[in-house]
Amino acid sequence: MKSFSIERRLILFGRYPVPGLTKTRLIPVVGPLGAAELQRQWTEHILTIFKRANLAPVDFVFSGGARAQMRRWVGQDQVHLRAQAEGDLGRRMRLAMAHAFAQGASQVVLMGTDIPELTIAHLTEAFSALAERDVVLGPSTDGGYWLVGSRRPVEIFDGIAWGTAEALKQTLARLEQQGLSVTLLQPLHDIDCEADLRAWQPQGGWTKPFLSIIIPTLNEAEQIAQTIAHVKAADIEVIVADGGSQDETPALAHQAGAKVIQAPKGRARQQNQGARASQGQALLFLHADTRLPSDFGAQVFEVLLNPDVALGAFHFRTDWDHWAMPWIEWAANVRSRWLKMPYGDQAMFMRRTRFDQIGGFPDAPIAEDLYLARKMGRKGRVELAPGVAITSGRRWRSIGIARTTWINYRIALGCLLGTHPRKLASLYQKDKRS
Repeated sequence: MKSFSIERRLILFGRYPVPGLTKTRLIPVVGPLGAAELQRQWTEHILTIFKRANLAPVDFVFSGGARAQMRRWVGQDQVHLRAQAEGDLGRRMRLAMAHAFAQGASQVVLMGTDIPELTIAHLTEAFSALAERDVVLGPSTDGGYWLVGSRRPVEIFDGIAWGTAEALKQTLARLEQQGLSVTLLQPLHDIDCEADLRAWQPQGGWTKPFLSIIIPTLNEAEQIAQTIAHVKAADIEVIVADGGSQDETPALAHQAGAKVIQAPKGRARQQNQGARASQGQALLFLHADTRLPSDFGAQVFEVLLNPDVALGAFHFRTDWDHWAMPWIEWAANVRSRWLKMPYGDQAMFMRRTRFDQIGGFPDAPIAEDLYLARKMGRKGRVELAPGVAITSGRRWRSIGIARTTWINYRIALGCLLGTHPRKLASLYQKDKRS
């Protein structure tokens, strides 16, 4: 790897992606989760370009998140984190560049995070321009600019109509007034609104949902419509994988707005079939009798923003107000956290790439959720979201608290010990009958 010049500095000027607060002008088009996911993708793309270019130390000057959150997201390799100053965009950019100059840099280049067309060649050209000119600007197609660089602190950022088609024109006028020379780079798309998205990708690849929720069903007519209504959103795809219901489950699910597919009976097969039919970049597997917290989408996004996380799930709770249930819930959450083995009724979620990497759920007659969790745990971290998934207590009511708890822990132990799923299924049926 070649060494970069410490006299140069690259500044990435952006924010921590939070659904609902990130790229807000894109929310009407792709939803809050979709907008945050685009911000994540573009930011990671640019950081990758910065690192591969190896032209200068990189400062990520951020807003919208804590330093610990930023560190979990972008890691500790080749990136210096610094919070943005207060004030308008011009003041914050000016102070970010001034800080780099105060540290000894003689060429500073700053750019935003929403430039998916960026290449190493653009960065190389920007620094080459500063060898001869005072300032370099990368014009954006909307009248602003996607990059600014200079050889010393310059007073060109105050009084600019940021976010308008006049920003570049006003900045060029400031440069001319001060007698500063400038190089203009190739115009690129700075993506802020729907028109920018369509100009960048006319084929509409950005229209796919961020999250697909797969619900395996078998005779769940009593509650399926309510379950779907609770999770349905513009940037969330809901797929019901029905295993041959004899009641109105498929029809009710379709009426509620879900995509309904038929699958071979068996939770593992139904969930795998649902995943294959889905389009989301992240997958969440939801039991029909489980309710998620109201902000579940933002929690899923936050957990999966950590690249070390392979599998996420919610804390466990039931809707049965029995004196023994808090103890069972506490034990289940301890098991999930320390043994990294959440159950399926905790609404397990993951990135599609991770799910595909392990081949989906094993074709097991029982404990497919535990076996998947074990495989995911070997690929990365298993993490619980802060919220609670509330599942029906109907199984504890029908089988009994003591017997259900005994069955659950016997199966979990068998999974830990590597017992074959068919043997576990046999033990499960025997325990139910006893």
